[in-house]
Amino acid sequence: MDKAEQKSLLSKAESLELTDAERAKAEGSFIALAAGVTHYEMKGEGKTVVLVHGYSTPYYIYDKLFERFVADGYKVLRYDLFGRGLSDRVQAEYTPQFFSEQLAQLCEALIPGESFILVGTSMGGSITTRFVQEHPDKVEKLILLAPAGMDSFKAPFYMKMCKIPGFGKWIFSKIGAKSLFNGCAREIIYSKDEIDDYQRRFAYSLQYKGFVAATFSSLIHTILNTGETVKAYQAVAKKKTPMLVIWGTADRTMPYYQIERMKEVCPQATYITYEGSGHIFLFDEGERTYKDIAQWLVG
Repeated sequence: MDKAEQKSLLSKAESLELTDAERAKAEGSFIALAAGVTHYEMKGEGKTVVLVHGYSTPYYIYDKLFERFVADGYKVLRYDLFGRGLSDRVQAEYTPQFFSEQLAQLCEALIPGESFILVGTSMGGSITTRFVQEHPDKVEKLILLAPAGMDSFKAPFYMKMCKIPGFGKWIFSKIGAKSLFNGCAREIIYSKDEIDDYQRRFAYSLQYKGFVAATFSSLIHTILNTGETVKAYQAVAKKKTPMLVIWGTADRTMPYYQIERMKEVCPQATYITYEGSGHIFLFDEGERTYKDIAQWLVG
């Protein structure tokens, strides 16, 4: 993607209201939950798998896993977290509890009474473990891909700056859109021919007002709220929920060193390491990721 296109896409950031008319142009389905409208896709027949994405990239990050699960005979549900994709930009604190309630209401509406396999990537790890903590009988197996939430996480300087009252929110409002856009595909290592499309789809979500505010709130109240999130991981361990964790050693977003702390907190889990892989290997190396998940599920 040349600089002219990048500049054009960024110029549209936070420029549109997310309305029913805008949603009517898009694929997928929509449902009104207590806090707002959620964009989702559900497809297939069989055992249900629910996919929870991470901090900023909407549900398209699961494109490759979604289709493979469906082809293998699963019913698969993926959705946009509030503040992302085509889900409402809700005026709220974006805490693990807030996201867990969105997930609970969505599942109650679309797959009532079912238990299911739950998958979370990055910040989705914080959300899914909170959900298991609150709804322990709903989740049969938990799969985490480069998850957030460990209290060993060493927040980079820019994240620490965001915690400064007043200043942090102001500076994020000024540089957040550009930073998120420029960084969204930086950890694609192997599927470089898909980077441009990945960034264009990210920019599509970024153009709707409220994205930056939602990601800022998520950073403060979920990503950096590791003390509270570790309690959810401990609850998962206590319940002995079957759990698979996959992590790449070249992860720059949620660095791999955190796996040691996770092994202490969740000793019951199965751990797989991808040497040289980045943070979004589920998209970058979709086939490899799916094969390891599928093998674990039937093992």
